Amino acid sequence: MEKEIGGIPQVVLNSGHKMHLVGLGTAKDPFIEDESLKFPILEAMELGYRHFDTAMIYKSEKALGQAIAEAQERGIIDSRSELFVTSKLWCTDNHPDGVLPALHQTLQRLQLEYLDLYLIHFPARLKGGIKTAEFREEDILPIDLEGTWKAMEECCRLGLTKSIGVSNFSCKKLQDLLAIATIPPAVNQVEMHPFWQQRKLRGFCEAKGIHVEAFSPLGGGGVTWGPNAVLDCELLTEIAQAKGKSLAQVCLRWGFQQGVTLVLKSFKRERLKENLQIFDWELNEEELHKIGEIPQMKFARAEKYVTPEGPFKTLEDIWDGEI
Repeated sequence: MEKEIGGIPQVVLNSGHKMHLVGLGTAKDPFIEDESLKFPILEAMELGYRHFDTAMIYKSEKALGQAIAEAQERGIIDSRSELFVTSKLWCTDNHPDGVLPALHQTLQRLQLEYLDLYLIHFPARLKGGIKTAEFREEDILPIDLEGTWKAMEECCRLGLTKSIGVSNFSCKKLQDLLAIATIPPAVNQVEMHPFWQQRKLRGFCEAKGIHVEAFSPLGGGGVTWGPNAVLDCELLTEIAQAKGKSLAQVCLRWGFQQGVTLVLKSFKRERLKENLQIFDWELNEEELHKIGEIPQMKFARAEKYVTPEGPFKTLEDIWDGEI
């Protein structure tokens, strides 16, 4: 690992490209287009953030693009190459003919020539025209994983993205993908926090050279992201008080010590600063052991994809036992 501006370490992905281990997520709850989002993104850049996570479905690509352009104009960053920008292929375009047009549209909204990482957002397909996270049972279709992944690989070969990966993939689905991939996924972005530690998946990914990225590393909160169980945890509160740190910092330091990338979702300057203050101290073995004993519960279960006639008839079909 090495550190750059803001003291944020980086990891080298299997694609050979470097990724910052802390990034700023740009998803607001609910997903609405809000150009004022560019202001906290600019503040984050001033504080040293260089990794930004967006997606078509978040409706934040345009604001992120505006922030990047303004950051260059104001000299906050010297060039686009300082940044690591991730976006995601939404389920509507999860088919061979949808990938390249969707990426071109993403780049147009971002005002960029390339992404650093492009992810398949979820291992399912929705009927064309659905550009929101709301859909009907009959809209859910099986994904042509081989065809879609070959189109993702073509995006890499064309230089439109430096790395490709997936999100919300189980060990089995990753194994199925590796069996047909010419370019292996560089990243699997998944739910991970002290209440959902993903030990099996992390072990599999480490063995296969796939880097794990944690969304909602504080467990979330609200309708979209789940309950506030993590932030209400007595054990984590006790550890935080003993360390003289915030509970959020303890959660983030725990994730960092697991070797994963953390995608944070905060738009307040003080919280943005606090979230970067996790690199000059560590949790000891006893504290790590206690956190490892926390009963596990998955928050983002994706029940709305379970339908009697669809590709996922049970949650088991989606998560392959990892729930």
